[in-house]
Amino acid sequence: MICAVAVLPNPIAAPSGVDDVLLRGAEGARGVKGHFVSTFEQLGLSPTILKGLEKAGFDKPTPIQEKAIPLALDGHDIMGLAQTGTGKSLAFGLPMMDRLLATPGRPMPKSVKALVLAPTRELVNQIAENLRPMVQGTPMKVMTVVGGQSINRQIGMLKRGCDILVATPGRLIDLLDRREIDLSTVGYLVLDEADQMLDMGFIHSLRKIAPHLGTPRQTMLFSATMPKQMNELSGSYLTNPKRVECAPPGKTADKITQSVEFHEKGEKRVRLREILTENKDATTLIFSRTKHGAERMMKQLVAEGFNAASIHGNKSQGQRDRAIKAFRDGDISILVATDVAARGIDIPAISLVINFDLPNVAESYVHRIGRTARAGRDGQAISFCASDERDYLKDIEKLIGRKFDRPDWEPSEGSKQYARDARAAAGQGQKSRGRGGANAGGKPGGKPGGKPGGNAGGKPGAGRRRRSRPRKSAA
Repeated sequence: MICAVAVLPNPIAAPSGVDDVLLRGAEGARGVKGHFVSTFEQLGLSPTILKGLEKAGFDKPTPIQEKAIPLALDGHDIMGLAQTGTGKSLAFGLPMMDRLLATPGRPMPKSVKALVLAPTRELVNQIAENLRPMVQGTPMKVMTVVGGQSINRQIGMLKRGCDILVATPGRLIDLLDRREIDLSTVGYLVLDEADQMLDMGFIHSLRKIAPHLGTPRQTMLFSATMPKQMNELSGSYLTNPKRVECAPPGKTADKITQSVEFHEKGEKRVRLREILTENKDATTLIFSRTKHGAERMMKQLVAEGFNAASIHGNKSQGQRDRAIKAFRDGDISILVATDVAARGIDIPAISLVINFDLPNVAESYVHRIGRTARAGRDGQAISFCASDERDYLKDIEKLIGRKFDRPDWEPSEGSKQYARDARAAAGQGQKSRGRGGANAGGKPGGKPGGKPGGNAGGKPGAGRRRRSRPRKSAA
């Protein structure tokens, strides 16, 4: 059963010390001087950058670009808040490149002029791919350093110096520890997807990197959500920043049709096959909560005749790059991923996102479904919710300000398992297979013959103890 959703307001306060420059809606936005902005020429970019935009096919700035670029060109630190797929890479990249062109000169060996930090390899590659077309025909070079690739090759590359370096924090620290990179010349720092850096524990890595950075510098921080720790991050890295917001933090794209279906673990697999069969022509991204679950699901889908691949933390960087390329080129139509890919895939053709497992971090939901409805397109997101994932669903609803319509205890259609749980809870004595069900004579959620449930006709937990075999996950 696919349930309707209702949009609710989701206001959030700006961090202290941050000047608000708010932008609501995609049309009719005004520039910092109060004039309507409809072209890149009106933002004050140089002819060289404008030529690169024209070659790349960009003719109109997005809302986050309209507000961020003029402020960044004026030298302000920026805190940018925008949902995924809104053009954040160019919002910080264009003014950074424009200012670098205004101060010509080759970088010194091992040195870096501008540094962009991102939490995942996929996102690093995506940012670099967005920036490189803009520097064609200029002396500037965009380089990347990430884990999972030869560090010796990266050391050799950096010996010549770098104009713009896009990096993951972990590999950057490896290079610093080896004294193979000099960050004292960094005049521009960007922290992209800063909220995910916090989620992944990179705040400690940032603290190690900070003492090596040059001063004074311009710093820009971009994020799709606004966790409480962002105040600390902003206070540590930004100086009197201007806040640019094109949507409330945590808000999902309006062009995404979102729905939730209630199924227990075993039923999810059946329903997934139905959806994929019904949407054979759709470019589909499926999210699993675990690496092993993603790999197992991909192999099951391939065995069933679906054209699928997977990316997760156990894959090498080469394997992940090849899978994403095949997905982008249309060689495969289904990609199964963990949250490592939630912010690293920029493929406008993705029309369907399926959350096979709900994420246990609500912010991840925003980034997962942000892989569809990109570049102004429409998209669909379907989420499966098992009985033990209800709390995750509530957290997601609170974050995004959307209430998924659902009955109090049983969907009217679509989940026989939930109906079995309800009958068992009503005392009809039918054993439930799902988590949260009850054994006859035992407590809800109990396992036959073990704790905290009980054996039929006996006391809870009574009887001979048996070592239960771990259940296989349907993921």
